[in-house]
Amino acid sequence: MAIGFMAKEKKQATWGGRFKKGPAELMLRFSESISFDWRLAPYDVQVSKAHAAMLAHIGLISAKDRDAIRAGLDAVLADIRAGKLVPDIACEDVHMNIEQALTKKTPAGARLHAARSRNDQVATDMRLFFKDACGQVAGRLRALLAVIVDLAEKYQDIVVPGYTHLQRAQPVSLAHHLLAWEQMFGRDLERFEEVARRANVCPLGSGAIAGSTLPIDRAFVAKELGFVDKKGKPQFTANSMDAVADRDLFIEFASAGALCGVHLSRVSEDGILWNSAEFGYVRFSDAFTTGSSLMPQKKNPDALELLRGKSARLQGNLQTLLTLAKGLPLTYNRDLQEDKPPVFDTFDTLMISLDVLAGTLAGMTVRADKCAAAVADPLLLATDLADYLVARGVPFRDAHHAIGALVGMAEEKAVPLNELPFAAVKKVNAAFAEDWTEVFDLKRALKLRERPGMPGPKQTAQQIRKLKKLYQG
Repeated sequence: MAIGFMAKEKKQATWGGRFKKGPAELMLRFSESISFDWRLAPYDVQVSKAHAAMLAHIGLISAKDRDAIRAGLDAVLADIRAGKLVPDIACEDVHMNIEQALTKKTPAGARLHAARSRNDQVATDMRLFFKDACGQVAGRLRALLAVIVDLAEKYQDIVVPGYTHLQRAQPVSLAHHLLAWEQMFGRDLERFEEVARRANVCPLGSGAIAGSTLPIDRAFVAKELGFVDKKGKPQFTANSMDAVADRDLFIEFASAGALCGVHLSRVSEDGILWNSAEFGYVRFSDAFTTGSSLMPQKKNPDALELLRGKSARLQGNLQTLLTLAKGLPLTYNRDLQEDKPPVFDTFDTLMISLDVLAGTLAGMTVRADKCAAAVADPLLLATDLADYLVARGVPFRDAHHAIGALVGMAEEKAVPLNELPFAAVKKVNAAFAEDWTEVFDLKRALKLRERPGMPGPKQTAQQIRKLKKLYQG
């Protein structure tokens, strides 16, 4: 929500009763939070409407005042969305700006802040934000996961080298590699769903630190705001001090975001390598690549490189929040005002990053010829050859040593491993039979890997069917 600041004459803050003078202009600019918390306005209005309903419910304000407050809040929110209400830096934050605007629309607005503090008010606003934000991020993750599963289905028959230490290791289907990405982002989805579940507890009614002497009904307001379990039972915080001091949700949200960023970066690195001339496995569409201002032949995977860079921001946001919270005594301290920018940045960065990766992958095409050439390397099946000896009764360590000797022999003779003469192979280990070269068959290699979690064709197809139902309905 883009905002500008309203310049107004100096006036005393809402907390200024015991002060003779207002804060310095420099202090106002230094201490304001409206430049970033204005985006909480819809949640703040929602919280205030629920609070007004609760105050009327317990008889602290009249039904007439409740209705006037709620109608006034709706009008304030409409003005905000229309750009008619410009926040005033003198009012410090979103809460006071909305309250000031409300009291101009109805005198009943002066009654709204009874039995609450900005401490529990912002805590409630942020929990509503987290529930909403987690739902939006989860939606983007599901869209990305659907793209990944579609790619896996499309390229089930493509086989590529799997890598360890960035060295060719063993053959896997491309679909199996893509489904490894699905596992990563699937865990991210679970984490954000868990953060949303943990956010579903209402802190309103905790006041500044010790609740209120007024007869508030916390269960009522929790229900009004949707802080309920699956059975509709209201859920609210158990300790007023913890409710206003706790920033675990901020850290958990940023942690889930940072880890998702790690996955965005690792997948991007895979794509960057695969797209290079040295690998050549894939091509990306023009829509998510750029050129060079000097070299006309270049087509750079900038989207993926930027995703690697964005992951650093996500990790930095987590570190900011951990450092911010670690040295604070209970309960609220003004330092905690700085908790929102890193959270909002994590949300904004994740939303566009997930969209960009989904778009980039949706436009990815696989070069079957390049993949086939890479996976034709017989050394990829050296472990299978060791297994061949194990199946014939040779201890694995002896088998491993024998295959290592054959690899060395092939390098010395400058021939592929599977083209060594049988007589020479037999001398290395007597367990070899003339059928030893049958191991160098990719279809055989994958067919033997049909156990759970392995890249066998049937296993892969089964996973794809299950995941398509999960992400695409």
